[in-house]
Amino acid sequence: MKRLLNRLLPKSWRSTVVTIPVIRLHGIIMAGGGQFRPSLSLASTAGLIEKAFGFDAPAIAISINSPGGSPVQSRLIFKRIRDLAAEKNKKVLVFVEDVAASGGYMIAVAGDEIFADPSSIVGSIGVVSASFGFPELMKKIGVERRVHTAGQNKAVLDPFKPEKKEDVERLKALQLEVHETFIDLVKERRGTKLKDDPDLFTGLFWTAKKGLELGLVDALGDMRSVLKTRFGEKTQLKLITAPRGLFGRFGLFGSRISAPDIAAAAATGVIDAAEERALWARFGL
Repeated sequence: MKRLLNRLLPKSWRSTVVTIPVIRLHGIIMAGGGQFRPSLSLASTAGLIEKAFGFDAPAIAISINSPGGSPVQSRLIFKRIRDLAAEKNKKVLVFVEDVAASGGYMIAVAGDEIFADPSSIVGSIGVVSASFGFPELMKKIGVERRVHTAGQNKAVLDPFKPEKKEDVERLKALQLEVHETFIDLVKERRGTKLKDDPDLFTGLFWTAKKGLELGLVDALGDMRSVLKTRFGEKTQLKLITAPRGLFGRFGLFGSRISAPDIAAAAATGVIDAAEERALWARFGL
């Protein structure tokens, strides 16, 4: 409506300022999360995405900085962006900061164009599962593991039992299916831009400078410079943020979070922080 009214005004009165809404999708991708464990998921990002597409703007800018995480949440975020882009007929411009790898890159391909710093890390188009095994430790400390199931495959890959070949094969089959979905999505979005490189879908990752050669990104550049070049020097960037109301600050009906809740969240947060640190560390960050 604002753009329509602007066109009806005399040319000398028209505003030349263009406002581009900006969404920041930063962090690991996983379901759940909360006040003490923020993460990217459809639940945590849907409101921001829909708010951005509600702006009267020629494009939506998305800043991505993620080492990946849940393939399901990654694809759900990707799909919500593309659904709204088609519904609102708007261009999506993605800007990579430190890294858009694995699930982070899956979200990045929701962009009609992908920009990155020459030293940004992109790619890692693959699937990984990681855990620990403790059977020898259990023996050493004299602890007996007791698991009772209904269904012979209910306790596969139990970290306190020796690894079984058939369990690993089953996991690999699942990973291959998820990997194929990832590959198909990237090929659909990047199309003929992708170079025919045998390493492209092996899980390797590269700097954006090399990613440009491979067709993983469209150009090198930063958000402000690219948007001002495309839409004019007066272009303004509007960061879309989640509202913080009374309930968001103090809890339901104004009740503060209890000390035990804080302690439990803090303990869980230590483990989550270690896992998150490991994800970032894979890319030298």
